[in-house]
Amino acid sequence: MMNNSKTIHPSLRKTLLALAIGAAAHSAQAATTNANTSQTKDDTIVVQSTTGSDFKPGGDALVPAYLDGQVAYGGRLGMMGEQKAMDVPFNVIGYTSKLVQDQQAKTIADVVSNDAGVQVGQGYGNMAETYRIRGFELDGDDMLMGGLAGIVPRQVVDTQMLERVEVFKGANALMNGAASSGVGGMINLEPKHADDTPLTRVGVDYSSRSQLGGSLDVGRRYGDNNQFGVRVNLLHREGEATVEDDNRRTTAASIGLDYRSDRFRSSLDLGYQKKTFHGGSMGVNISAVDFVPKVPSNTKNYSQQWAYSNIENEFGLARAEYDLTDIWTAYAAFGGQHSHEEGIYGAPKVNDEQGDATIGRLDTNRISDSWSGMAGVRGNFDTGFVSHKVNVGYSANIKRDKVAWRMSATADNPAVNIYDNSSVAMPDYSYVGGNYSDPLTTGRTRSQGWLLSDTLGVLNDTVLFTAGARYQKVWVHSYSNATGAEDDTARFIQDRWMPTYGIVYKPWEVVSFYANHTEALQPGSTAPEGAANQYQTTGIAHSKQNEVGVKTDFGRVGGTLSLFEIKKPTAIQNSDTNIYALNGEQRNRGVELNLFGEPMLGLRLNGSATWIDAELTKTEDGINQGNRPIGVARFYGVLGAEYDIKPVDGLTATARINHTGSQYANNANTKKLDSYTTLDLGVRYRMHLNQDKNEMVWRVGVDNVTNEKYWASVEDNGTYIYQGDARKLKVSMSYDF
Repeated sequence: MMNNSKTIHPSLRKTLLALAIGAAAHSAQAATTNANTSQTKDDTIVVQSTTGSDFKPGGDALVPAYLDGQVAYGGRLGMMGEQKAMDVPFNVIGYTSKLVQDQQAKTIADVVSNDAGVQVGQGYGNMAETYRIRGFELDGDDMLMGGLAGIVPRQVVDTQMLERVEVFKGANALMNGAASSGVGGMINLEPKHADDTPLTRVGVDYSSRSQLGGSLDVGRRYGDNNQFGVRVNLLHREGEATVEDDNRRTTAASIGLDYRSDRFRSSLDLGYQKKTFHGGSMGVNISAVDFVPKVPSNTKNYSQQWAYSNIENEFGLARAEYDLTDIWTAYAAFGGQHSHEEGIYGAPKVNDEQGDATIGRLDTNRISDSWSGMAGVRGNFDTGFVSHKVNVGYSANIKRDKVAWRMSATADNPAVNIYDNSSVAMPDYSYVGGNYSDPLTTGRTRSQGWLLSDTLGVLNDTVLFTAGARYQKVWVHSYSNATGAEDDTARFIQDRWMPTYGIVYKPWEVVSFYANHTEALQPGSTAPEGAANQYQTTGIAHSKQNEVGVKTDFGRVGGTLSLFEIKKPTAIQNSDTNIYALNGEQRNRGVELNLFGEPMLGLRLNGSATWIDAELTKTEDGINQGNRPIGVARFYGVLGAEYDIKPVDGLTATARINHTGSQYANNANTKKLDSYTTLDLGVRYRMHLNQDKNEMVWRVGVDNVTNEKYWASVEDNGTYIYQGDARKLKVSMSYDF
């Protein structure tokens, strides 16, 4: 069953793989020559991005790295480009590919677990990674790549092809437009490009129970001035995960081409990813009970071997910048993605405290195509004593979904037990939605908007005031999966102007005080069956955020302290009119603290904490008013540390503690997931070979050292809860030559 996902575009995949393998072979052939001509045996080989010297605020060059190259204090602000955090009135941070390597992070969830402001979940009875930022959901499919929406691989993204994972905290419609989620923040992914230092890196990795992988990362620059760059990444990993009979496979390939000259910079990134999950846990359904069941054994599987998910993606991104003059730059980007998800999903539905449950079957065949683009012009100039950084741009995103499904009847679902599971026969499907073998178009969405912004600086730019507005228009159309006919009751077209403004005050070069008002747009939900407006959409939820804070960058250490409040409309059903509408509200207030740096030589720290006072402030007839929303804890904390053990040159010990407070699984606050704390420990050893010309790095780590048993998250409005990972051994080796 692991191989029954269809390949949608075999020609594209073959072309991509051919390009990747060809470029890798050519680069590997040149590796020895390049190394010998540029290094001597006394050289110290340091592979480090050159983006620091190329960085220009607002462009595509990445913010310089920090904390031994693991953390970047800044990131991409959508159409406003890459920005240093100290110079903007927003909260943004980036995690680099070096952190990914050092922590052996396989997916985006592994990376953002370094930030207490981001919580990781699993989605909707399947294997998708989901997130909460400042207590509000961010669907993994809504993440950005290179600032563009809708082109990241579906549900789970591997890190092998990525240079940065950047987290923007707060409402972000000005920069990124409307999205189906992401009121509390956004995650942006930046693909790898070649550095000036030639790179040929092979890697192998192992994680318990029996996941084994191999990778290749090759980067070269060509031309008299290194103006042409090629970066190729290949990965294959498969085997049994920490839970028994949970088999997973990942195959990925990407190629990044770029060109840079004095006035023109461009890049083209193409990628392919296929992920297969066979027999893995898809959560536990607790909708039929008024309690949270005890946590099962960490390694026992309460899923079924006939449950699986195959997700295949092809995606691409092209970007360009041209300096029209010394002060004006035109920019453009265009990308697209094709994804195919096919699976049979089944999560046990608990009936009693003994763990008795039934397990049903939901077959899904989903094909999605998405295109996204942006273009604009930015400029820097002065009017008298006031400096200006102006940005005018346009962006659009178009998406089409084809979805068909099959489902078993409740009466046919076999009995299981989450504590003492056994294999059961897959029930027959009784209900069908659409042509399963060839789904019709079921949904189209289009979002487009104009951005206008200006950052005004006075007093030698010690005071920076950013004012901007975005005109956003959203179309949502739904179609019958049986006939393809448009459903007039389940569509809407809305537009809105959204203002954003903020201020930065830098009394000293190392300290920035800031404040902002930002907004977010999110399509509302569909009215449920039985409502007076059943199956109709509720329009657009317009959320607002206010934030104040202080940032520091002392060279060796930096950080941010911020206070925020976000108000988001929620849909409720009126008891008198029976109309389902956006008349409710959730309000999240919080304090965030991030600190990172090297306070003493050889000791690096990366810590963060988030306190959230979340409340249902408007509810129907006052029911549950004042209660905490589902899935939002009061406190989250992360503390990571690295220490170079000097008696052994190249040896580094690592540790990380993650804590999540208790969270409710229903709005009535009668079902609660307990708090939990996990400890990760590791060590890496860096050694030089072949007269110091080549480098080998060994990494060994153990996640959840104490083998803590815990429910990690609750999703889908309290329907599903998901168990945290068991103790896991991770071993990897990379060799640069």
